[in-house]
Amino acid sequence: MLPPAARKRIVRATQPRFTASAAAVVVSPERRVLLLEHLLRPYSGWGFPGGFIDRGETPEAAVIREVREETGIEITDVRLVEVRTVDRHLEFIYSARGEGPGEILSGEILDLRWFAADEVPEGLTCRERRILEQVLSNGH
Repeated sequence: MLPPAARKRIVRATQPRFTASAAAVVVSPERRVLLLEHLLRPYSGWGFPGGFIDRGETPEAAVIREVREETGIEITDVRLVEVRTVDRHLEFIYSARGEGPGEILSGEILDLRWFAADEVPEGLTCRERRILEQVLSNGH
């Protein structure tokens, strides 16, 4: 696996102006949260499902596609939670409903699990934990 700085240089070389991604806090009817252990996450393994937005694609369509491509799970009730910029990267975070066991359908994913709010693994950033708590407290 490449170090984070090398991955960032490769992305910047292929996307010289701006990159954009979309991710989702997917909540099951049992109030469990879907997290994926990503091979390519620079600083920790577990995180929200999502990925880069394709040219001509809306962020909402991108997050629906990414969750389906990575897990086979169809998400519904997709709601925008937050948008932020990090350097030259624009990130859209959504909340959504989803269910089913899901399966690993991407070589970028090492593991897939549904977690209760009090079982969320170490490694999520403070920002991700804040967003997760915000989504769960808003009843989504």
